[in-house]
Amino acid sequence: MLQELFVGIDVSKARLDVAAHPQPGQWSFAHDEQGLAELVACVRRLRPALVVLEASGGWEVPVAGALAAAGLSLAVVNPRQVRAFAQATGRLAKTDALDAQVLAQFAGAVRPSPRALPDAFTRELQALVTRRRQLVDMITAEKNRLAQAPRSIRVQIQAHLAWLREQLAELDRHLHQQLRSSPLWREKDQLLRSVPGVGPVLSSTLLAGLPELGTLNRKQIAALVGVAPLNRDSGTRQGPRVVWGGRAQVRAALYMGALVAARHNPVIRPFHQRLRQAGKTPKVALTACMHKLLLILNTMLRERTHWQPQPLRIS
Repeated sequence: MLQELFVGIDVSKARLDVAAHPQPGQWSFAHDEQGLAELVACVRRLRPALVVLEASGGWEVPVAGALAAAGLSLAVVNPRQVRAFAQATGRLAKTDALDAQVLAQFAGAVRPSPRALPDAFTRELQALVTRRRQLVDMITAEKNRLAQAPRSIRVQIQAHLAWLREQLAELDRHLHQQLRSSPLWREKDQLLRSVPGVGPVLSSTLLAGLPELGTLNRKQIAALVGVAPLNRDSGTRQGPRVVWGGRAQVRAALYMGALVAARHNPVIRPFHQRLRQAGKTPKVALTACMHKLLLILNTMLRERTHWQPQPLRIS
């Protein structure tokens, strides 16, 4: 019986470092069109059971796309998971070549589930949502500077703020047009925004940053976002349940949606009130509302049904 082979690829701006496990092998290619073609040819010859790459700020997208187009099974994983695995196995040194080896070992030990890559439309939507968040951060930073700026530079900051707000308005129009240009995405957007508390920002963030919404069960989707309460028990001590990990950008948008839903949504509002009356802290109660809102949205997309005041059967 042939032993399964796993491949790890460390992606940087200039180089593509490749390692195989458990059979030893190490390669390096330039991160350009020719190097990418050589990489794909090399990995295809190896016939791995799984190829693993880290998410690296977008540099991994063309590499993952080329590998997927070649019919290779691959997973793009969270760098934090890989670093924790490296530390657990005593790999404290860090170079691109060592990172590729760790990725290959991680693939063989953990065997993360291969996930389909976002299509071109989803990647475009992700880029727009990311840019919107950057503009909002810049506006917030400039407003904070304006409060303490001397009079001599206030005019410059105010002019920059006006320009940033124009850019934000233009990007919001582009986002709206992007969602309306596809019948499938238009339907999903309409379903999500039919829920009290879900506005255009939360809807576009969920569609771009959580394409798995509507395809996973309640435990999987909650863990993916990072709103599933995790146990912290040891021996006879029962620690508090906490939420941790997940997709921070999605969770931040969901937090704002839950704030609105806790006041205006006829299902979330009484749920929030019951938790507060039971003595839950505001943070715990709102996190529970985020969890409940996410499960409602997940069920609605899976069943392709619009919002209804009576509670859905969440699964």
